[in-house]
Amino acid sequence: MQRLARFNIGDRYTSEIRRQVAEIAFGLLCGGAMMALRAFANLWAPESGPFAMIYPAVLIATLFSSWRGGIACFALAFAWAWYFVLRPVESFAFEDPTDPARVAINAVCALIIIIFAEAFRRAVRNNAERAEEQLARKQVLMAELEHRTKNNFALVAALLEIQRKRENDPRLDAAFDDAIRCVRTFAEAYSNLQMEQEEGAETAMKPYLENLVNRVAGASLHDGIRIDCTIADITLPREIAVAIGLYVNEAIANCGKYAFADGRDGSVAASLECDGNYWVVTILDDGA
Repeated sequence: MQRLARFNIGDRYTSEIRRQVAEIAFGLLCGGAMMALRAFANLWAPESGPFAMIYPAVLIATLFSSWRGGIACFALAFAWAWYFVLRPVESFAFEDPTDPARVAINAVCALIIIIFAEAFRRAVRNNAERAEEQLARKQVLMAELEHRTKNNFALVAALLEIQRKRENDPRLDAAFDDAIRCVRTFAEAYSNLQMEQEEGAETAMKPYLENLVNRVAGASLHDGIRIDCTIADITLPREIAVAIGLYVNEAIANCGKYAFADGRDGSVAASLECDGNYWVVTILDDGA
């Protein structure tokens, strides 16, 4: 309905002259359609108002082709109805002495419809253009916010790295490592967030989890452990993606801590499978 309200037959042309010609042609087409419908109506209602069908025709022509189309439709349809429908037929003369006033009133009413239809059309288009400008501005601001948020996560991770190096207590290393991994997981989610910045924006899971798995595996698993990653090419809401990322982060880190704590070789398999509306995340290891 919104597209219909903003539709204009001349918008498909970049040349101003072609646009105006297209609008006038559409108005004439609307006038011709009115004439055809009126000729059909004359078969069963020949005495009905000669100008009655002009009003919807000029309204449609004006809404979808500007005032030029409305005027073209009005001129064609009004002249045809006056000449071929109003008595005496095939003449611009008046049979009834009250006809001149009636013709003038109908003409004024049709012109009033054109004026208000054009005003409505312009108001709708102006509002739509302002809405698009505001939406574009919000998208730019949201993209900047996402970028800054990702940078802030990276900054927090860097500060934690610096603080870990300053501490001499080995017991704090594991806590720092967990905190750094969690922060980087959030940063990965923002980095892979798609450009649609509306509520419920989604993250492409395949690149997001593949990067996350490789990074966490490189930090948590020694060289003798093979990592297999099978991720379905799906998108999920950002909140769910972050939760899955945190889980995968913790699970793979725990594989390095506990399953292969004695230095044995082995493998870890990470997968995200999707079946219709359901998805399953699995982390498997063949360690202790």
